[in-house]
Amino acid sequence: MSLENRLENLINILKEMDKCAVAFSGGVDSTFLLAAAVRVLGKDMVTAITMVPPYVAQWEIKEAGELAVEMGVAHIQIQSEMIDQVKMNPTDRCYICKTFLFKNMKERALGLGINFLCDGSNADDTGDYRPGMRALKELKIRSPLLEAGLSKQDIRDISKEWGVPTWDKPPYACLLTRVPHHNEIDLSLLEQIEKSEVVMMKAGFPYVRVRHHGEIARIEIPVDRFEEFISGSYYLKVCEELKKLGYKFVTLDLNGYKMGNMNPAGAVNG
Repeated sequence: MSLENRLENLINILKEMDKCAVAFSGGVDSTFLLAAAVRVLGKDMVTAITMVPPYVAQWEIKEAGELAVEMGVAHIQIQSEMIDQVKMNPTDRCYICKTFLFKNMKERALGLGINFLCDGSNADDTGDYRPGMRALKELKIRSPLLEAGLSKQDIRDISKEWGVPTWDKPPYACLLTRVPHHNEIDLSLLEQIEKSEVVMMKAGFPYVRVRHHGEIARIEIPVDRFEEFISGSYYLKVCEELKKLGYKFVTLDLNGYKMGNMNPAGAVNG
């Protein structure tokens, strides 16, 4: 099926909804879905809903708010406390979290008279480690990009063509993915990780994970940027800043940036 046909599928799927709510994180997929829904249904028929748990970076919440304003859609933010069942970072945390978050978003949407809550899952997610997908199926959340057969690259390509500003945004995942499973999570730990990654982003390394191992920060950046990081002495400033944030040791992972390094063997999400 051609990209043109896949995009036509998406348009037809959205047209059938009449109006919808989009679970909106401000990432590549949900921003494209929101833009597509606005194009097809009109901004008055689309609502963005963002959950705000403590393990989502504050800069990401801020960006989501700015994008929603730019698109001219109603934007609802729902504050959430730490879910008790994820405090020990269990292997099924994504399922637990998605169930809680999407249940709340769906209830809010239904309360507004909106029958369809959509998420940004795409065709590539079916081959990824996505335990949260089960929660979406159980709650009957629609995934128009997946239903239309659009891949991540399709989404980036169309976003670029449409002028959607997130077309080249790096992938992101919640801060829980930076911590090994079965390690207790608290707010100070999440803040430490978020601030550490912001240090790297400000240094010019947007593709980054700072994995937390107690006193050790394990930095992941793309392998092809190792030489720049070291020869440019970025590492000296980064070490200084991360030690101020509480790490005793700061390391560079020689495997490079890789989503899913904290997941079960063979899994790639996060």
